[in-house]
Amino acid sequence: MFSHFLAGVLFQASALSPQSGSLPQEIVEVSSTRERITDGFLASRTRLDADEIGLIAPAHPSELFQRVPGAWINRGSGQEHLTAIRSPVLTGAGACGAFLVLEDGVPIRPPGFCNVNGLLELNIAQASTVSVMRGPSAVIDGSNALHGVVSVQTADADRLDGQEFRIEIGSEDFYRGEFSMESGPVSLVGNFTDTRSFRDNEAYAHAQINASWLGRVGTATARTALSLVELDQDTAGYILGFDSYKDSVLRRQNLNPEAFRKATALRVITTFTWYSDRYTLELTPFVRRSDMEFLQHYLPGKPLETNGQDSAGVRLAWQTPEGWSFGADLEMAKGQLVEYQAEEITDGSEFLRETRPQGFHYDYEADALSLGAWARYQRALTAQLEFTAGLRAEWMRYRYRNYLPPGNTRDDGSECGFGGCLYSRPANRSDAFSELAPELGLTWRLGDRNSLGLRAARGFRAPQATELYRLQRSQVVTDLETTTLDSLEASYARHTERGVISASAFAMHKHKDIFRDAEGYNVSDGKSRHVGLEFDFQWNWTEQLRLSGNVAWSRHQYDFDRVAGGGEVIRKGNMVDTAPAWLGTLRLFWQPVSRSFVEAEWTYTGEYWLDAANLHRYGGHLLVNLRAGIDVAEGRHRLGVRLTNLLDNHFAERADYAFGNYRYFPGAGRQIYVHWAYRP
Repeated sequence: MFSHFLAGVLFQASALSPQSGSLPQEIVEVSSTRERITDGFLASRTRLDADEIGLIAPAHPSELFQRVPGAWINRGSGQEHLTAIRSPVLTGAGACGAFLVLEDGVPIRPPGFCNVNGLLELNIAQASTVSVMRGPSAVIDGSNALHGVVSVQTADADRLDGQEFRIEIGSEDFYRGEFSMESGPVSLVGNFTDTRSFRDNEAYAHAQINASWLGRVGTATARTALSLVELDQDTAGYILGFDSYKDSVLRRQNLNPEAFRKATALRVITTFTWYSDRYTLELTPFVRRSDMEFLQHYLPGKPLETNGQDSAGVRLAWQTPEGWSFGADLEMAKGQLVEYQAEEITDGSEFLRETRPQGFHYDYEADALSLGAWARYQRALTAQLEFTAGLRAEWMRYRYRNYLPPGNTRDDGSECGFGGCLYSRPANRSDAFSELAPELGLTWRLGDRNSLGLRAARGFRAPQATELYRLQRSQVVTDLETTTLDSLEASYARHTERGVISASAFAMHKHKDIFRDAEGYNVSDGKSRHVGLEFDFQWNWTEQLRLSGNVAWSRHQYDFDRVAGGGEVIRKGNMVDTAPAWLGTLRLFWQPVSRSFVEAEWTYTGEYWLDAANLHRYGGHLLVNLRAGIDVAEGRHRLGVRLTNLLDNHFAERADYAFGNYRYFPGAGRQIYVHWAYRP
């Protein structure tokens, strides 16, 4: 009820403005006030604008993030993915919530209810900008801004130019339709994708819509944005066997044809901004709802999980010409999760059949309240030297309610053999977490073209609800702590008339990382060290020819000893698995005549370990992609083509070793897509 009421208020705020028909110039921004506060500080932020996003026309976020040094969106089945930003690809307990995802300056999920596949809830293909902050950004953004921040700015009327309709068809029955339109202060964009796959029984339908209104409310400029996303996916799991992704028959297999994922997300965000000579004030109330249902095909018994979150909050940012910035965040959320196994397990060992019973495994709700406040100060010490300091304080509380018998029993309270059921449920309880995150930085402006930077910062991540209340074996309560990441970074950037070059070096130490130990307990005493170098450039050879690219080297190591879940042996000094030492992309862009282009792209993923013991390895791969387009009839029609994996290499999107098996998500072979766009 509260969410519905607040949503109505947000809609009315813009719609009832008497001046909503005129667009005040000061609301034309490509980012929130918070993002502008951190802009220009070091070379750690990569921003991709609408033109570049449109050129790529990504069907999956991984295609776009190849342009971000040190970032790797590890593609799974359909729209599923795992994320790495200055990090390994993180999985299991402790993985979700290591990266903060923002839409129009607001996190797309409450801080304790993350989605490891979170980018599928965003309309990235039609975004106005997508920016990635590499490394911690907790002072401004708060919990979950641990390894990095992905910030998506949705399109609005002032960034669109009339109407456009686009149709794209491609390999494996790929069909996508897009539209964008604006009228005065109102804009509407959307797309729908329906596609199959080269793998058996793998397909998805994905719909995304964004609407926005621009106007005034009293003396404030206002922008209200609505986002709606829906996904219906038939999922394919791993294929098994050493180098099975190279086999023309095995790579097409789907060993889990029954698997599926269904998800919806709705967000309404209004941003009020007041400008004066003395300050800029930004107030952003928001409401969100998300629901998901998926079959856990990777578990014995294949239980069905249903989860959802309803949340609302407000974010405040205040900036003065003297260099001071202040902010505060308030957020309330209600989350729920149910896991149900429909059938008894009839094969496997007696232990397996007894400890994973048919019926409900979990059924709980968790209310969350989070409060945060921050301050940041930037001051020019000299004409060339600027000093920055910031601090954030954040507090979060859960109230958890369990609707099944507590402990590791069946859903009727009866005992399982072999010491109890696998699934354990805490009794009703409350948990609270707090953290301080500081930041210090120096920036040297070396003339008009060069800059050097040094930054020390802390990121943090409060335990997620599933880590606290979705327990196993005899664990009836957790003693988890907030994960922290301390980072030291140096950077260099050079701007010339011909191009831009930037480089960064970083060293990070993560403490109290959450993982599942050999007893099946969720614990938070993991440690790891991360160092790396990142390089990004763009060079304009001529007016028609441009070379650009990025390369990143990194080293991610465990900093503790432990036997983890599944028998994984972690040794201090070993490399963290699924962490390529090298990632890189090289692009050659050619514009032979006006209103046309051709772009060739080479992407490289280096070799990486598949297990914590560093005994099994994936050798890496190199892919070539090609894109081309031309405008005709004075730009009213646009024709284009893109070819992915042009050389038809067999490769693995993701490789892993677990339970005595090599496991892979095989990558697609050569794919071709053609599109036609029309502007009336």
